[in-house]
Amino acid sequence: MTTLERQFAQTVAEHKSTIYTVCYMFSQDADEVNDLFQEVLVNLWKGFETFEHRSDIKTWIYRVALNTCISIDRKTKVRTIRQKRRSSEVRLTMDINLFEDRDEDTRQVDMLHKRISKLQPFDRAIVLLWLENLSYEEIGQIVGITTKNVSVRLFRIREQLKKM
Repeated sequence: MTTLERQFAQTVAEHKSTIYTVCYMFSQDADEVNDLFQEVLVNLWKGFETFEHRSDIKTWIYRVALNTCISIDRKTKVRTIRQKRRSSEVRLTMDINLFEDRDEDTRQVDMLHKRISKLQPFDRAIVLLWLENLSYEEIGQIVGITTKNVSVRLFRIREQLKKM
């Protein structure tokens, strides 16, 4: 194993939960989370050697993970629309229940996840970063908007979630 491969493996190990969290917010089941996770790893590896450390590594990982998941989410929606046009009925099943425990906290988490998944991908990304306790400045750096814009968008997103 080369030094670069060791550094990459260590970086992934340190930030695995960050990558997983992003993938989870853009998925419907465990298989999809794993597929997204793999895609993010591929994209991280492609850019790892050329990463210039102009930003924090965690910021860069968030950007790559979010861009990967948003991109795949868009492609999936286009594919789904095309499939719906081809057939009058599209059956969607979820064989894996990620929330086996049915206590009140779990139901609330499940409800929040469902509501967040209805948001537009960009808004979903902002909420995810906010839930990860990142500062408005960090969120802005990751998604490429001003700190003030983060504040305004989060206010609007919260209002939108309340109405769901």
